Amino acid sequence: MRRLAAVLSLLLISLVVGAAPVSAAAPTTGFHWNDITAADGVTLKSNVIEPTTPGAYPGVVLVASWALNDFQYLAQAKQLAEAGYVVLSYTARGFWLSGGTIEVAGPKDVADASSAVDWMIEHTGVDPQRIGIVGMSYGGGISLLAAAHDPRLRAVGSLSGWADLGASMTGGDTRRPQAAWFLQTAARLVGRPSPQMNQILDDYWANRDAEGRERWARERSARYAVDALNRSHPAVLIAHSFGDSIFPANQMLDLYTALDTPKRLELAPGDHATVEISGLAGIPNHVWTSVRRWLDQYLAGVDTGIGDEPGVVLRPHGSSAVEHFPDWPHVTGHRDRLQLGAPHGLIATGDLSPHSQPAWTRQIQAGTDTIAGGGVALLSNGLEGLTGIPPIVALPAVSRRNAGVWLSGAAPAAGWKVRGVPQLHAPLTSSRPLGTVIAYLYDVNALGIGKLFSHAPVTWSGTRTTVDLPLQVTAYDVPPGHRVALVVDTKDPLYLDANAKNSTITFTSGSWLDLPLA
Repeated sequence: MRRLAAVLSLLLISLVVGAAPVSAAAPTTGFHWNDITAADGVTLKSNVIEPTTPGAYPGVVLVASWALNDFQYLAQAKQLAEAGYVVLSYTARGFWLSGGTIEVAGPKDVADASSAVDWMIEHTGVDPQRIGIVGMSYGGGISLLAAAHDPRLRAVGSLSGWADLGASMTGGDTRRPQAAWFLQTAARLVGRPSPQMNQILDDYWANRDAEGRERWARERSARYAVDALNRSHPAVLIAHSFGDSIFPANQMLDLYTALDTPKRLELAPGDHATVEISGLAGIPNHVWTSVRRWLDQYLAGVDTGIGDEPGVVLRPHGSSAVEHFPDWPHVTGHRDRLQLGAPHGLIATGDLSPHSQPAWTRQIQAGTDTIAGGGVALLSNGLEGLTGIPPIVALPAVSRRNAGVWLSGAAPAAGWKVRGVPQLHAPLTSSRPLGTVIAYLYDVNALGIGKLFSHAPVTWSGTRTTVDLPLQVTAYDVPPGHRVALVVDTKDPLYLDANAKNSTITFTSGSWLDLPLA
């Protein structure tokens, strides 16, 4: 099976490299396949390509994604080498022909990145003072951790990576079965999970030893190494998708804000690694264009202007616009607090209103799904990135027995520009001492058809709680005359909920939605 996959991978990469543009390219050595000996003696498979003309060149280490190998970046590596970079790509330990077991960005993976830098300095014409590291997904997370521990890495490109592995696994204290199944299955197909990884996943599925899983995840999270990153002071580029179902984007906002380095944050519609994936075929796209400008600015000594541009770049849903902000606090101009009112009418729907509401309660039956949902991991938001069409719901058809639904007034002539992190505040009472709710925000037209533009889950213990739930960061324009709908239900295939069938959850007055607006 693995031999067949390797052959197919070689055929695919040959097509990819052939498709890469070569106009005005400097001569290169071509690709050389190498073994890198890690600090613990494990062999890492890699390839290197560099310019043929004499001189000391800037260098880039490219870290392969989860379940992929060093062939992944051949098109980008070729273009970088033709532009005057020494480029080394390597397969992370435990995957494909690299030795060892999958450590999930543990200390051995961080040390492996330094071993790649050592090899590059010893065997190529790289300038040791001008080395950067770039990776997608798994490679993006390792790149951030490596730069925190190795000050020789002067520039970082983290594409669809993570900053907080714990938040990725159990954000809102809610587990993500689709994402976990995908990563576990891919690892078993083309890799060798470590005993520790297997134990962590066994505990994850069984929902046990949460404290142990959190300690394990914390060691693998750049969010908790931000002081070291700031001391090393590399230039950090973060590119991410609003709808990333593997590593939800809010964690990257926290990391970006905490960085005291040259930094840039780019957010766009799509799902995990879908925005930048076409660049692997050598096709120009905005993420890899930014990576190239970033490396040229901070490694090659070329003034691309990117260092003087505003640090936050947003590409709103369903739009070709590109918006620039000096920092994250400037993304949201103000927040409108919309009070949740008592559901009323034949199809019970409450108001989302800026005005105070009379006292009310609303009980729903938990444990049964509704047609409201976050879609399918990797697929739904990925398709939105390609087609502009997000998950859609017919709002009148959402079961009021199993969900609470609230609807705002019509947007004004200028519409609403939602920019930032919406937040739900809701006192809740449950009939059993564990519960989960999932909140969804929809843009609803005159026919009652809603387009999803943010959502998030939260799980709690106890029969009474007040949730303060940050939903996914978004940049979405609600058209004039459309309304914003809040749907809160208790089940979604994206998440493992804590609800029992036919238990109840009661909402009360004193609930509100904070909507961030430009």
